[in-house]
Amino acid sequence: MGKFKLYYFSSRTLSIVEAKWFKTKFASLAALLGMVMLVVAFEVNHLLGDVLGLGIQRNRALVAENAVLKDQLRNTSSRLQILHRRLLALSEQGNELRLLVDLPKIDEDTREAGFGGTDERMDFGVSGNVNHMLNDLSLSIAKAERELQLQQASYKETMERYERNREMYPSIPAIKPMEGNYSMHGFGMRLHPVFGVQMPHDGVDIANDVGTPVYATGDAVVESAGRTEAGYGIMLMLNHGFGYTTVYAHLQKIFVRSGQRVNRGDLIALSGRTGIVTGPHLHYEVRLRGILQNPVDYFFDDVDYQTIKDQLARSE
Repeated sequence: MGKFKLYYFSSRTLSIVEAKWFKTKFASLAALLGMVMLVVAFEVNHLLGDVLGLGIQRNRALVAENAVLKDQLRNTSSRLQILHRRLLALSEQGNELRLLVDLPKIDEDTREAGFGGTDERMDFGVSGNVNHMLNDLSLSIAKAERELQLQQASYKETMERYERNREMYPSIPAIKPMEGNYSMHGFGMRLHPVFGVQMPHDGVDIANDVGTPVYATGDAVVESAGRTEAGYGIMLMLNHGFGYTTVYAHLQKIFVRSGQRVNRGDLIALSGRTGIVTGPHLHYEVRLRGILQNPVDYFFDDVDYQTIKDQLARSE
């Protein structure tokens, strides 16, 4: 098939001549018209809400949303890091509180064990960079949640110990029960002053005149009161709870009875010289869960007995 050619009559030459560059001009004109039509079509499609379903505007919106999402993810991740640092600072303060109530600190190994498990990466079905950011964010949230749970458990344990201590501290035998002199080495093996042989001494002897006031060394319930057959003469035993008991022996007079509650500093007896003694004194013992303790370790020698007496006088 021959090539298509176009001819026209030239008035200048009075002859029929071939129309040169026609194809090029025609193609250029067609391309120009096509571009104009496309632009008009896109604008009309945009104005009519993408009736052709081309999605150009939607893609632009998604790109803009993706940029905003990345900024928000970075901002949230930064805020979570700040929160995590604050939680760690809070954990240090919590450890200080634990020490104050006689609880061990939560060490780093215990905290890391609470975070246990592997860093499992998830596929959120988004681009690699955003997927990585979402995984980091998820991990940060999980760590913050576990740290918060650990601190909540620690706080609960601390408060329970604090409440227990509030009840226990007044009950601990923590003052010297009577004015007078005593030996720092009176507890343990010693030469018995009456029998003249080495024997264990279960407490400490505080020497003073007969009739010297004897005070309860901690909040307690009177477990027994009266004369004994063990050489202790007239004796008192107080049960302080929390494993503590105290014994007051060789008394002259008792002011309390079995089952009665007493508080630290209450007048409970007068010292004497009943039982096997060589002179007037108070024999005082401290036991913790049945095991004898050196009472001297529980003494505060700066107790103002006159203040105690004045308080007792005002309360009568």
